[in-house]
Amino acid sequence: MKILVIDDDTSIQYMLSEICEFVGWNVDTANNGKEGLKVFAEKGADVVLVDYHMPEMDGIKTVGELRNRNANVPILVLTVDERQEIADRFLEAGATDFALKPVKAPDMISRIQLHARLAELTRSASQQTSLEERDVFATKGISKRTLGHISDFLQFNREPFSVDTISKEVGLAYPTVYRYIIHLLNEGKVKTIVSYQKMGRPKNLYEWIVD
Repeated sequence: MKILVIDDDTSIQYMLSEICEFVGWNVDTANNGKEGLKVFAEKGADVVLVDYHMPEMDGIKTVGELRNRNANVPILVLTVDERQEIADRFLEAGATDFALKPVKAPDMISRIQLHARLAELTRSASQQTSLEERDVFATKGISKRTLGHISDFLQFNREPFSVDTISKEVGLAYPTVYRYIIHLLNEGKVKTIVSYQKMGRPKNLYEWIVD
């Protein structure tokens, strides 16, 4: 598997390269978005890791340009910013998931493996679908494979969960799961159940609506 790391911090590049090479993956690196797009065009990648804050072209624009070039490649954003508005902008640009800095090797490896598997499943399924169904990314940056992953979890378990619990169980970042839960709510696929705690504010839980 080939990984492309786009980050202006050489120490982060080195650390991510060491993590990926330890697992046996090949790694290409780029110092900014423009360079990353060039490397991607020349060499391709199975998974792309993109930093948020970079000179010349920031992570959001880089993600958008990558997505314009390839509808299927998983794009994981590296950031220290946990604001929902930033997550929304990245998802709208076409990001697949997030990894918060400082990066932890087990988390990064599992995320890459998960999205590589989902991408492979998508490629296999696309061979049996019509051209209209091959558009992996729906409106507002919703990825069909990620949506299916979260939906399958909720349908299989048939009980209410918090976003935090879903995030841990499916191996996706909290902002990613939150965005997809809101999408499923709007689609009428899940419902909100308010859980009143003995202390503190009530907590929203989400449950798949049985057909």
